Amino acid sequence: MVLTEEKLKLLYNKENIKEIKVDKKTVITPSAREYMAQKSIKLIEESKIEENNKIKIPIEASGRHIHLSQKEADILFGTGYVFTISKELSQLGQYAYKERVRLIGSKGIIENVVILGPMRKETQVELSLTDSRILGVNAVLRNSGLIDGTPGILMSNGKNFVYIDKGVIIARNHIHMNEKDANRLNVKDNDLIKVKIVSERSGIFENVLVRVDNKFILNMHIDYDEANAFYISKDSYGEIYE
Repeated sequence: MVLTEEKLKLLYNKENIKEIKVDKKTVITPSAREYMAQKSIKLIEESKIEENNKIKIPIEASGRHIHLSQKEADILFGTGYVFTISKELSQLGQYAYKERVRLIGSKGIIENVVILGPMRKETQVELSLTDSRILGVNAVLRNSGLIDGTPGILMSNGKNFVYIDKGVIIARNHIHMNEKDANRLNVKDNDLIKVKIVSERSGIFENVLVRVDNKFILNMHIDYDEANAFYISKDSYGEIYE
């Protein structure tokens, strides 16, 4: 196959294409390459797609946790309280604190919920669906940070109590990556993609959110419900599924 400037113009005028996928044997004329540069049309070669799809994406299961705002931290632990870091997390600049809180719902209580740092602008509680049913909270599936219209919950450190009127979510599964990883995998920030999980009980996740930032380390985050359903182990990994 020969890809010419004329063919590209027809496609661009008809569909306003932003990218074009070609077979590795396709011959691309110089004028076609020039036209792609002028119109910012991205060229994707099938051989590169096949290679990228073989990239193994590490999988990390996240248990229930809380991101506190400074306001709620002050109410629970006191103004000026300094939290104790117990361990660094997989993403740079993220860590778990030694301190724990209790979640109190209409149907049940969950003790010893970990607090992750650093502090955020608004408090966010991330649960699995199983957790939300134990508590009696109708947590909704959301991207992290998008908490408007979500339910609230009562929290305590055993001594003090605070109620948040929103912020309880089931976090959408997502992949952290830097720009280099995104280019290798041919994805961009906020894309929703399919990911094949390779495990003893393999399967496919749809609508996995891509999060791109140069401080990120390649890692797919799922909750414990999802990890158990797919029989995730240390040997499991993900692959982009076309």
